Amino acid sequence: MSEPMGSTADLLHARIADGRAVLAGLAALAEPVERAAALLADALLAGRQLLCCGNGGSAADCAHFTAEIAGRFLRERRGYPAIDLTANHALLTALSNDYPAADVFARQVAAFGRADDVLAVFSTSGNSENVVRALETGRAGGLATMAFLGQGGGRCRGLADIELIVASEATARVQEAHLLLYHTICEAIDGRLA
Repeated sequence: MSEPMGSTADLLHARIADGRAVLAGLAALAEPVERAAALLADALLAGRQLLCCGNGGSAADCAHFTAEIAGRFLRERRGYPAIDLTANHALLTALSNDYPAADVFARQVAAFGRADDVLAVFSTSGNSENVVRALETGRAGGLATMAFLGQGGGRCRGLADIELIVASEATARVQEAHLLLYHTICEAIDGRLA
């Protein structure tokens, strides 16, 4: 039996406190965030593209991140190529029907990715097999890779050129931190892309 939770207001205050602690810890990621911003801006300005993949809430982060690049963030500017590998339902269902589900992103990275493109993966646990395989395929194809991870990085740790590992075991807090990280990257490159 679960313990009584208290009021919703109490829960909100507790989650705000949790969030503050996680967000404060992101200061330790300043150097890899700076490298991620430089890598992405250089690639886009050189005519390369961003590919993104992740599952569930992380798929939503892929949609959000690619929208900020293909659309715009704060400044008016032209759009840059950014592909959300979670968005094409016909392709996703065809691939998961015809191939192992764990290859659903790797096959797209192989199909759409070119050397020096950027692959950004999102996984709150770092253990998603389809994300691991996407990273492996990206690296083998010469793509630059960045990984937004949580919970110590899981199996993805050590597979990406740039790792942004949020120090939290709580999926929701990791996702909230990932949003702040990729928004920071978007804001950092906004002037260069404009």
